[in-house]
Amino acid sequence: MTPLNTTKSNHIGLFQYFNRDFPASIVVFFVALPLCLGIALASGAPLFSGVIAGIIGGVVVGLASGSQLGVSGPAAGLAVIVLAAISSLGSYEVFLSAVVLAGIFQFLLGQFKAGFIAYFIPTSVIKGMLTGIGLLIILKQIPHALGYDADFEGDEAFEEHGGHNTFSDILQSWDLLTPGAVLIAVISFAILILWDSVLTEKHRIFQILQGPIVVVLVGIALNWAFIHDWLQFKLQADQIVRLPVASSLSDFASFFTYPDFSKIMQPMVIKTALVMAIIASLETLLCVEATDKLDPLKRVTPTNRELKAQGLGNIVSGMIGGLPITQVIVRSSANITFGAQSKLSAVLHGFWLLLSAMTIASFLNMIPLASLAAILIMVGYKLAKPSLFKQMYDLGWEQFVPFIITIVAIVLTDLLTGIGLGLVAAVFYTLHHSYRNSHYVKKIHSNEEGRAVHHLVLAEEVSFFNKASILEVLENIPANSKVIIDCTHSKAIAYDVVEFIHDYQLHAKLKNIEVETIQFNPPKHLLGH
Repeated sequence: MTPLNTTKSNHIGLFQYFNRDFPASIVVFFVALPLCLGIALASGAPLFSGVIAGIIGGVVVGLASGSQLGVSGPAAGLAVIVLAAISSLGSYEVFLSAVVLAGIFQFLLGQFKAGFIAYFIPTSVIKGMLTGIGLLIILKQIPHALGYDADFEGDEAFEEHGGHNTFSDILQSWDLLTPGAVLIAVISFAILILWDSVLTEKHRIFQILQGPIVVVLVGIALNWAFIHDWLQFKLQADQIVRLPVASSLSDFASFFTYPDFSKIMQPMVIKTALVMAIIASLETLLCVEATDKLDPLKRVTPTNRELKAQGLGNIVSGMIGGLPITQVIVRSSANITFGAQSKLSAVLHGFWLLLSAMTIASFLNMIPLASLAAILIMVGYKLAKPSLFKQMYDLGWEQFVPFIITIVAIVLTDLLTGIGLGLVAAVFYTLHHSYRNSHYVKKIHSNEEGRAVHHLVLAEEVSFFNKASILEVLENIPANSKVIIDCTHSKAIAYDVVEFIHDYQLHAKLKNIEVETIQFNPPKHLLGH
């Protein structure tokens, strides 16, 4: 294995780790292909629009981005929005103009340095997001591994069409399992486990030729063998990849659609573009933080550059008929899991999508979804290892509770809702921590007059969140005492707290409490009261 130069990890050459990036890009390509098609299907868009978004996400965004391991493409989180937008805007061509406009908005967000938002997501929530996505991948792929393919590939929502949900799909899949799909999944798992735990340690060839590539090839071979209905193992059409097949170059060119800009200034188009830009940017920034956490070298992605790259990608995708693009965690984590070291892997996966759609679509339509399900379940397991739960528990409730809430909410709702609820939990602990650490009371003693002296020392930063705890301490000081309010170490005290301390100096006299302040400087208008 080639040693990595960590001192130049953010500025490595595009082909410096070709031996690692090339096989990883093929794995990401196999993972991305059904996800691109599934998300397009769920969005009510032409199937090829998902492939276009995957190509642009790989090549254009991959080259423009500063992320070394992130992979971009169509995202399940936007599928519902896209479906509603196509219907409300009246045509797919008008919707494409909204995608282009959304890209412009995203580019401007990057230009105005809005990427700083990513740095406000706590580690506990990011780790919860990764673990929740890992569990979600496993739960969503179990039906595909068993041959029940009613739900589209890439779905991340708990509630599904037809009144089903993630858990009811799993239960139903046991009643409707397909022997051929189960056999392919079992063989695929065996190959992946053997490759991961035994063969990669035996010889370098097994590090270059990734296990998932072998799984896909074996899956194609088994699917071909089952075509003759051997032991009733034949797979159905919805149990294999379904990529549009072009009979000629002109036929391939017909798969592209171009935007209709005649209505681009209509309020509904602008509103749709704004919603897509905001949600796509949030999902991208969350994925950037998560991907950086998974990066073995812990490289830091420049978030403003990422927003610009995503904006550029959406402009190009919209111009040629593609779905909106975000950086996506499933493909990014698969990229990292299978050994990628630089952005070349993401760029190459986009080229493979393009070349395959042009040349070998009919061959790729032999890939069983059960083979891909096995690969994704292994990715999910590596994201949600049991040891991580123990690690987060050992860090204490302040880390563990937001972590667990994020996981449960992602599995039972969707990605953005899960992140939102995890953030609420993290903010609660932050406020609680701030409440407890706004001050401390030095040891109580008596002065010459026999009064009990309470020495209250305020923290360096005192916000309005701290008002309640300071109020509680001061109001509980007994009558006939003395209190010293020491602001020596305080660089900033919120006006709410300043006003309360000033008022306390007045009403403390009613309890015969002597108040002394040190370096307390209230505004002049309070001094006149």
